[in-house]
Parts: sequence; structure tokens; C-alpha cells
Amino acid sequence: MDYRIRYIKEFQNRSKVVWAFLFFFLLSLVSSAQVTSSVDTTKIKIGEQITYKLEVETDSTKIVVFPQAQQFSPLEVIESYPVDTTKLNDKLKLIKKYGLTQFDSGTYYIPAQKINIALNTFTTDSVKVEVNTIEVDTTKQGLYDIKPLIEVEKPKSNWLKYLVIVLGILALVGFLLYWFIWRPKPLTEEEKIALLPPYDRAKLALKKLDESHYLENKQIKEYYSELTFAIRKYLDEKVYDKALESTTDELVSRLNLLKDGNQYDLSKDTIKNIESILKRADLVKFAKSAPDVELAKLDRNTVDVEIDHVKEVLPEPTEEEKLLDEKYRQELEKKKKRRKIILTSAIVLGLLLATYSGFGIKYGFGYVNDTLIGHQGKKLLERTWVTSDYGFPPVTISTPEVLKRTEIPLPDELKDKVKNTTFSYEKEGVLMVMISSTLVANPQDSLDMKGAIEGSMKLMESRGAKNILTKDDKFTTPNGAEGVKTHGTMDFPLKEGSEKEVKVNYYLFTFTSENKVLQQIIFIWRQNDDYTDKIVERMENSIELQQKTD
Repeated sequence: MDYRIRYIKEFQNRSKVVWAFLFFFLLSLVSSAQVTSSVDTTKIKIGEQITYKLEVETDSTKIVVFPQAQQFSPLEVIESYPVDTTKLNDKLKLIKKYGLTQFDSGTYYIPAQKINIALNTFTTDSVKVEVNTIEVDTTKQGLYDIKPLIEVEKPKSNWLKYLVIVLGILALVGFLLYWFIWRPKPLTEEEKIALLPPYDRAKLALKKLDESHYLENKQIKEYYSELTFAIRKYLDEKVYDKALESTTDELVSRLNLLKDGNQYDLSKDTIKNIESILKRADLVKFAKSAPDVELAKLDRNTVDVEIDHVKEVLPEPTEEEKLLDEKYRQELEKKKKRRKIILTSAIVLGLLLATYSGFGIKYGFGYVNDTLIGHQGKKLLERTWVTSDYGFPPVTISTPEVLKRTEIPLPDELKDKVKNTTFSYEKEGVLMVMISSTLVANPQDSLDMKGAIEGSMKLMESRGAKNILTKDDKFTTPNGAEGVKTHGTMDFPLKEGSEKEVKVNYYLFTFTSENKVLQQIIFIWRQNDDYTDKIVERMENSIELQQKTD
């Protein structure tokens, strides 16, 4: 029992130490930094600015992360000012300001902001802000409609400047390729020697041996290595094609066989002298023999003379051998040219890939691919558009291409009752645009908008439309003409005469004036095409009507 009491007391004492340590640790974290927030005002008018200020005092060794602009929603951040830093003894005082505003009246709250200091997060209080409208005294200042959009002159294209830059870059690349790869370069010393005949190369090797300082520096081994290589190399190319890899005995034996076989009229003295020099060279290279310098010079002269003797007994090259030599040189030229072509192709391909990657990173690879392939929708969107009036009363609209007059046959029962004018444009597989104006011939007759919409939908069905989904909304043009916008999706053969149907979007705008004039605008375009979506949006925003029948 005493043992249990003693164990419990010991556990309690340890717990107190642990809690005390944890308390002081947390206290040190809390007390190591201070965060305060304030605003210069809580009441503003629409569009005025609130200055939201955060002040942080902390150690200079700790990293402070202030809130980002999106964390102040529903208020908008006009400007995020740089951090103002002041040193206070061993601490830093950081002041961060934000310019906030709101363009709708009402009561808003600046959300509680989180500031991260090292591993700790501090949270400020939310702030209530009132945004008031601006009262206008209409007795002193009148109200006016918003001014309409005005056309501005399209800036001149800089295509000539870009063309000059591109041509300059191509010229620079072409010059560098020519200068470093294709330009005929002077032959190096090794290349010049390689092009010499075997006899001239052997004589040149002996001449260079004379210019060396092997004998002066007592480098007898190196001297005999160069000397025997000159005679062996000449024999390898003109007499026995394994002279370089044969031993002295094997080479001498082969020379004797060639002499006995009457292939080469080599004298016994020539073979004997060559054998004597090669064996002496073997003793120098492998047995560390050191012949006299004068003997080495005599061996050099003997090799010179024997090369001449060998040349004298060699037959003149046949025409076939000359052709083989010429063919060999041509093959060398072809290999060199092939290497140049491969190197040039690799450089050009690398430049093209680098250019493609650079434009892809900047503008997006999809946009670059569409530009290279020639996407039809992209071409229509980026070309110079046409703004024109169609029908009477006129329908003003901007389109990628001018709409052409289209004759639509009317039923016999309607020919004397209405007058129809239709303009259309169609880019197969991409876009269809149609504008139709219908006037009643008899003043006592009238047009039914609902019936006209149903008739247009039936016309689409007659052209192969299926699975039509329809929704009607009110629509107002920028100049105030009101009508109905019928829109949705359907399966439709965009290409004329094609049995294959594609999923398309469609807009049908219908307007009437005193039930005497019916005007309809139809857009049909392929789904999942960002460029065509932008084309339709631009055309829709450009629609204007002048609905006057007189």
C-alpha cells in the first residue's frame, strides 16, 4: 500500500513538471510576436478606398507571411502596398497595408485574416464596413443614358516589322550554319598528309624524323619506332596489307614469298637491309639496346633508299585501281556531306522544337497547334470582320464574312401575303448564320411571333435536325430593341449533304414590330469549339435593329 502511494505522488510530481514546461513553452511562443489590425474608416461611399493595416512585432529570425488579395473577399483589393519594416531593439516591426473597396452598396465584413509567423498562426478580428450609395440631386443635375459604343479605327498591323525580324533570324541562322558547317574550310595538317600518296607520306615522315630531337635527347627508342613505322606503313599500303601487324620474321618471310612468286621484283639486298633495320629496332624497343647515334642515322638513310627501291619495282596502278581510289575519295566526300546534313538537320530541328516550346509556354500549346494546323474557327475569329446592314428595316451585325442574299421559296398561299428577304453565310462544319426579314403585304394582316419561332424550328427539322432542346429568354439589343432568344442544342448535319450528325448549339433571335415586320437571326455552330463560341458571342453583342416600317 505504501508503495502505491509513493508511486502516485511521484507521478503527480512528474506531471506538474511536464505541465509547467509546456506552459512556459506555449507562453514563449505567444509572447514572441504581437499582431494588431486596424482600418482608417468603416463607412465609405461606392468606390471609395479603405486602408486596412496589419502591424506585426516579432523576432528578426522569424518568417512572416501576410494574407493574399483573395482573402479579403467580398471586398476587392485595389492595391497591396509594400511591407514597411522598422527595427526596435532586438525585434522588427512590420506594417502591411491594403487598399480595399466595394462597388455595390450594403453592409460587408472584412474577413478575419490569418498571419503566419514561423510555425504559429495569428488571426485578426473581422471588421464591419458600410458601403453607401451616392445621392444625386436630379433637380440640379439631370440623368442621361449610357453613351453607346463607338467604333475606333483598327490599329495598323505590324506584320512588316515581324516579317523583317523573322527574315533576319532566318538569315542569321543560315549564315551560322554555312560558316561553321558548310563553308569550305582549309585542310588541317593531318588532312593534307592523309591525302598524299603513300610514297610521299613515307618521305614526309622521314623528313619530320630528321627535324625531331630524338637523337639529341638520346631518345633512341622513339627514333626507331618512328623510323620503322614509316617503312612498315609504306609496305602495308603498297606491298603487304598486314605489314603493320606482322612481326619482323613474318614480314620478311612474306617479302621473300612475294619475290619468289614473281609478284614484286624485290632484290635480296633490299629485303636484307629491311630485315636488319627492323630487327635492330626490335632490340631497341624490347631489349633496351642502345645503338650508336651514327648507326641510327645510317639506318634512316638506308630506309630512305629502300623505300625508293620498293617504289621502283611496284607496277603502275591499273585503271581499275585508279577508279577504286577515286571511288574511295568520293565515298569519303559523301560521308562528310552526310555528316553535315545530319548536323544541320539536328540543329534546325532543335531550333524548331525550342521555338515551339517557347510559344507554347507563352501562348498555350493548343493555340500554337491551332495556328500551325490552321483551325477554321481561329481563322474566322482573327480575320478582319465586316459590319453591315441587312434587310429592311435594317439589321446591323458584325460577322467574319459578308452575308449573301439567299432566295428561300415561299408556299403559294404566302407569296401574295408576305415579302421575305434572307441573307446567309455558312462555313461547312463550323458555323451557319442566317438573317431573315419578313413584311406583311396587306396592312390588315399580322405576324405571330410564336408561330414564326415554331416555323423556324420546323425548318431546322426539315434540314435534318434531331433531338432539339429549346429554351426561350427575353433578349434586348444594345440599341434597345426587344425580342425573344430561343436557344439550346440539337443533332444537326453541319456539312451539306452529309448524313453524319454532330452536336451543335443554336441561337434563334426573333423580333417583331407592330406585328407587321418579323426579323429573325439564326446562329448554328459546333459544340466544344472555343473559337466559334467567341465568334458567336461577338456577333450576338453586335446585333442592332431599326424597326421602322415607314
